[in-house]
Amino acid sequence: MWAEGESEGLQTLGIVVVVCSSLKLLHYLGLIDLSDDKIEDELEMTMVCHRPEGLEQLEAQTNFTKRELQVLYRGFKNECPSGVVNEETFKQIYAQFFPHGDASMYAHYLFHAFDTTQTGSVKFEDFVTALSILLRGTVHEKLRWTFNLYDINKDGYINKEEMMDIVKAIYDMMGKYTYPVLKEDTPRQHVDIFFQKMDKNKDGIVTLDEFLESCQEDDNIMRSLQLFQNVM
Repeated sequence: MWAEGESEGLQTLGIVVVVCSSLKLLHYLGLIDLSDDKIEDELEMTMVCHRPEGLEQLEAQTNFTKRELQVLYRGFKNECPSGVVNEETFKQIYAQFFPHGDASMYAHYLFHAFDTTQTGSVKFEDFVTALSILLRGTVHEKLRWTFNLYDINKDGYINKEEMMDIVKAIYDMMGKYTYPVLKEDTPRQHVDIFFQKMDKNKDGIVTLDEFLESCQEDDNIMRSLQLFQNVM
């Protein structure tokens, strides 16, 4: 069995992975420098062209200044000339970020969290709206966004099957660097402990209110939400 601290660590890891994944997108767009490595392969982009909303409107809707939005858009447009990114491209990007694992399922879930209108493509507006929440949003906004990621079927609850899918996707993405080495029943153990902590009324599902309350009671999760506050 896992020690309680190790099991709860996955909950913090899940939050950090969400934010780090967004930072990796910024790195891919050349807007921040996370390493000296260069991504040399060009990824195929969807050919549908899209022009974003006015920067003034996006400035009002996000926590970025007009200048920051201009820089973000320049990078986004440089790497995504069509103005949109489809799911397959998203998966190819994350395959390069996590070469020792299989990031396809996590990229799938993350893509659909970015694609709030469920159009099958992530536009610049989708990108900066999510980034604004993850980097500069309030604690509630960040946790709500993460809850939406975990709520795969968007019914307003997180059930054990959804949490199992997310946990497996994280471990698949980490690949051989997963530590301790995965045992077959490890994801289930993590899910059980997640529900012991989050499912306050023991009805088998975690509501948004339960998720918010439990996360805010966890010092590690709260610290992880502040890690990248000043990345830009």
